[in-house]
Amino acid sequence: MLAAMSATPVTTSSPGDACARSSGDACPGALRLHRADDGALARIRIPGGVLTPHQAAVLGQAAERLGDGELHLTSRGNVQLRGLAPDCGAELALLLSRAGLLPSERHERVRNVIASPLSGLDGLGALDVRPWLTGLDRLLCGNDRATALSGRFLFALDDGRGDVDALGADLTLRAHDDGSALLRVGAGDTVLRVPSADGPRAALTAAEAFLDSARTSGAWRIKDLPDATAAALPAEVVRRLGAACVTVTPGALPRPLEALPPAPGRVPGGGREAALSVGVPLGRLDLTQWRLLTGGGGLRLTPWRGIVVTGVAAPGADGLLSELSGAGLITGPGSPWTGVGACIGRPGCAKSLADVRADAGAAVGAPGRLPVYWSGCERRCGHPRGEWIDVVATPGGHRISHVRGDRTTEAATVRDDPAALADAVAAARGTHT
Repeated sequence: MLAAMSATPVTTSSPGDACARSSGDACPGALRLHRADDGALARIRIPGGVLTPHQAAVLGQAAERLGDGELHLTSRGNVQLRGLAPDCGAELALLLSRAGLLPSERHERVRNVIASPLSGLDGLGALDVRPWLTGLDRLLCGNDRATALSGRFLFALDDGRGDVDALGADLTLRAHDDGSALLRVGAGDTVLRVPSADGPRAALTAAEAFLDSARTSGAWRIKDLPDATAAALPAEVVRRLGAACVTVTPGALPRPLEALPPAPGRVPGGGREAALSVGVPLGRLDLTQWRLLTGGGGLRLTPWRGIVVTGVAAPGADGLLSELSGAGLITGPGSPWTGVGACIGRPGCAKSLADVRADAGAAVGAPGRLPVYWSGCERRCGHPRGEWIDVVATPGGHRISHVRGDRTTEAATVRDDPAALADAVAAARGTHT
């Protein structure tokens, strides 16, 4: 199978474009590369963001040997390698497969699973979701129908604290204090209570029901279904679970409005081993930073382009945290980079109108109340959810808006004057209430 990867086509569609069944699912993966202006791009799905030390080391080797020497974190806790040669597909696939990062070639682009990154570490969740994570991934990779899911369809596993439930996944399993699992189907308030042990099977059943519902409309995600079809989907999931002898009770639970990333620094709790939460400015890591992170223990990549380092020997935790801070990572409160994000921009993306990462760096200042996200064009690839300041490059400068849920209020358009842009962004981040 891997020998065929040398012929893997390099797609020309943008990873930010909406996927449409009429044109095929163009979302990039680890085996199907995407052609960007800075070379080929591979998107490696990492369910729950969980990496062993060996797997993390292999990703670093791939970035160094085959790519631009950097690892780029995504808003789904995955990793992108950029600057790849278009004919490196077979070598990359072999590296990833040997490290256990490609358990099923046919399913590699559908393993989109985010999870509460502090689950089982700080004692705050109702349940450690790691058994759900391994169970769901195993079910996905063993299910032929799951290969029909798009590269954008998203599962979320929330340990009860509501952090990833707020991220708008297609299917969310949320732990409840009574030991059950709440399955949220789509973006509505309807949840289906099932026994915790049946949670992964219930999520896969719901994904299969979605695929059947999408046959007529061609929707890639639940939010793309016609309203009537989406409204009927939970009842169909209840029917299928009942037929599979899974006890299910419909209920309601509003989706949390705000998704808060782990606070940077030492994670509360722990004994002989500690965990460290680290923010990554603009989600971009050089090899020095990556090796420092992987030297501590296992990694959990977060949907906020951060990393939780696990398995750190407690006596050395503060020293490692200091090293990470010295390497330019966010390790405590008060960093000017906290809440600042950006798409790849120029020169990596042909559609971008500006080098928004450089613009963000020039404008970074005191931390603001709201996150800010810089986009090189109207597609806003990788933008956050909830409430944030939206900075979009336009032919006439940068347009700054305040986004709150489904509402957007335009604040200003600032021409390309770095000082004026920095002032406008700082004002927007700090003044909206």
